[in-house]
Amino acid sequence: MSSITEIKHRIQSVRDTKKITNAMHLIASTKVRKAKSELDKTRPYFSALQKEIERIFSTEDDINSRYFYPHSAPLSPAETFGALVVTADKGLAGAYNINVIKEAKKLCDEHPNTKLFVVGEFGRQYFSHRGVPVEKSFLYTAQNPTLRRAREIANLLVELFDRGELDEIFVVYTDFKSGREEEVRRTQLLPLHRSDFSGGNEVSAHFEYEPSAAEVLDNVVLSLVTGFVYSALVDSYCSEQNARMDAMSTADQNADELLKALSLEFNRARQAAITQEITEVSSGAKGMKRKKC
Repeated sequence: MSSITEIKHRIQSVRDTKKITNAMHLIASTKVRKAKSELDKTRPYFSALQKEIERIFSTEDDINSRYFYPHSAPLSPAETFGALVVTADKGLAGAYNINVIKEAKKLCDEHPNTKLFVVGEFGRQYFSHRGVPVEKSFLYTAQNPTLRRAREIANLLVELFDRGELDEIFVVYTDFKSGREEEVRRTQLLPLHRSDFSGGNEVSAHFEYEPSAAEVLDNVVLSLVTGFVYSALVDSYCSEQNARMDAMSTADQNADELLKALSLEFNRARQAAITQEITEVSSGAKGMKRKKC
């Protein structure tokens, strides 16, 4: 049985750890609210871009763009794939990082010639330690997703797509769904499917695009890709913080259970020590009486 002093030290240690996990839970919840607020501010702009693409396809039937699959199928199979993998910089977030890595590995198994583009220190370290080549590692932190950084990532990916170095580009990230749920998703970034922009909106007037509808569409697509990358970064960041909140909440519950068990052990040890002292005093008193007799 552990000594009373040792049990007291363990209880204090658990209480100190619980203070840390509780603080991390509160910090994570604050970061989630802030990041979602920043994302909500940009949603109207990118929603307008998507509606504009729908309008272009509604008014121009014969328009062709390298960023969209043509109407006719089949297509020649893609040869080179790119994958933007969004992970976290830190651990202590449950299975958040591992789930993203599993989906990225699944994509690489399906397409062995996939080039990886990694955001987040966890992903960089994981692939580096296993000798998996990474085409581009974005060294800035995943803890502060901004529209400027999303634009840098989108410009690089679109440039490689324009040069023909990548035939298809995917984004592997964690979608922060409503109800504080997360889901790892693999979404194709380029080329886009025309069916995703057939919203059925009726166009009451004819629009003229200068210099041409195709060039306007190409410029709009670049901004749309930037918006999707930014959304993926923010969703992943919110999912990471939410996973950390759940992990810290579970740690708090485990700490409470451990404190109860340690308190019970402490009370038993103290009661045993008291009983032993009483027994020793009683035995000493009996021994003194025998000597006097």
